[in-house]
Amino acid sequence: MGNGVQLKGDEFVTLVLDRNFHFSLGLSPWAFWTIVALAILLIVIRFAGPYLTPRSWRAFEIDQAQFGLGQQKISLRPNETDRQIAYKIWVELSTRKIGLPIDLDDDVITEIYDSWYNFFSVTRDLIKDVPVSKFRRKDTEQIIRLSIEVLNSGLRPHLTKWQARFRRWYERALASDESATLHPQDVQKTFPDFAALKTDIETVNQRLILYRDKMYELVTNL
Repeated sequence: MGNGVQLKGDEFVTLVLDRNFHFSLGLSPWAFWTIVALAILLIVIRFAGPYLTPRSWRAFEIDQAQFGLGQQKISLRPNETDRQIAYKIWVELSTRKIGLPIDLDDDVITEIYDSWYNFFSVTRDLIKDVPVSKFRRKDTEQIIRLSIEVLNSGLRPHLTKWQARFRRWYERALASDESATLHPQDVQKTFPDFAALKTDIETVNQRLILYRDKMYELVTNL
């Protein structure tokens, strides 16, 4: 090719035009390694960025005993995906009867059960919407598993024991002549096992309120 004509050059980049009008670009060793370092930095930020922010590295602990799920304590360092999951669960718990204090002098048990059932469905959908790539992260997996445990070990035992029995009795009680002048709240108190049901439903309610509060703490864990 022979000698080329240098159009632009310095210690960083050199651009040369040869006699056949072909361009060639030259990089100094310093320029080359600078570009390599920047490329590595961009890759690190792209894939590890969410885990490297100061906020994501703050430890957070959840005591499962508070929810009646055993004595295990979960220690994790939540990232933005974890907080998004916790936020959605907190909203559902805060806007439904399931995460608000129950007062059976005013609340109707069948309506509470309806709210619990809807929470089952919504929480399942929230969990299913989490991409599998996010689930592979250990801390995210633990939050999802805890939510499933709250459904299966927190809610399900009460519903299995009481819901069908109470609903069947309640429908008949409401249709009876004796209940014609009574409020639904007064009718439900005549359920033969009302005291035991009341104790159980309030226990579950208190645990769900703690669960709601813990999800809020996780969202705001700065």
